[in-house]
Amino acid sequence: MERAIDANYSKDALKDEELVKLLPGFTNKNAVVNGVNIHYVEGGQGEPLILIPGWPQTWWAFHQMMPLLAEKFHVIVVDMRGMGTSDKPETGYDKKTMAKDIFELIHHIGYGKVNIAGHDIGAQVAFSFAMNHSEATAKLIILDTPHPNAGMYYIPLIAAGNNSLSSEQPQNHMWWMAFNQVKGLPEQLLTGRSNLVHDYVFKYASVNEESISEFDRAVYLAAYDNADGIRAGNGWYQTFAQDIEDSQSYGQLNIPVLGIGGSGYELLQRELPPYAADLKVVKIEESGHFILEEKPQETASLMIEFLK
Repeated sequence: MERAIDANYSKDALKDEELVKLLPGFTNKNAVVNGVNIHYVEGGQGEPLILIPGWPQTWWAFHQMMPLLAEKFHVIVVDMRGMGTSDKPETGYDKKTMAKDIFELIHHIGYGKVNIAGHDIGAQVAFSFAMNHSEATAKLIILDTPHPNAGMYYIPLIAAGNNSLSSEQPQNHMWWMAFNQVKGLPEQLLTGRSNLVHDYVFKYASVNEESISEFDRAVYLAAYDNADGIRAGNGWYQTFAQDIEDSQSYGQLNIPVLGIGGSGYELLQRELPPYAADLKVVKIEESGHFILEEKPQETASLMIEFLK
């Protein structure tokens, strides 16, 4: 069944070339790097700041923060491999390969060193970038989600108690992390109705689910609600075992690292210290996982203060 909001927005209105018109000073760009075509949006002046969103979103997830950050930085928001209008190859969704995509992209743009921030899966790619390309990393910002590690193998299958990430005493039950690792079946079940999962996740993982508007959801649905979009986005989850193996060789970063967490604050507090000597972890109050939409001004202010 098609989502009702689809009728409210034309397909053209949800395309990158129309979306970017809503953000004066920003432009769409594409580059072929590491063998894939990557879409990105850039604007502003100053030191380079790479932003990478996560599942089930696109570059648009940062749209409220981009004008604020562009006052201080050259902002480059990347649709990583498998996302939005970037290529969706069959392979290469481990975070180390995706970090190499970003590494080659910054050299294509003309930078040798950048600040980098990511949310959700994008945070995992940003972390991998800093670990594997330390010479190209000035400062690292992790937004609500750490890199995969062996602890993920012990995430409970069955929830107990309060089943909401945004509750005062959450009982994590992120079933989609397992579902997305199933090859083939999600595309068969969800093509044409991915909104069922999107809406569940936005509600489950938000304090204020209205912060992700109907238009925002239409943008994300247009990007994911097809077999290739579902397959590629799920590819980020299907490489977790490789990501965990890669993490075994990661040492300690010698750069400043900032963790900003809503519902993921305690997780960042626990997972980041072994990897960062120069670390600050800050909690965003009254927010769930989607801090980019729930608390854009607060999140942007923390980032600007850290990066300056």
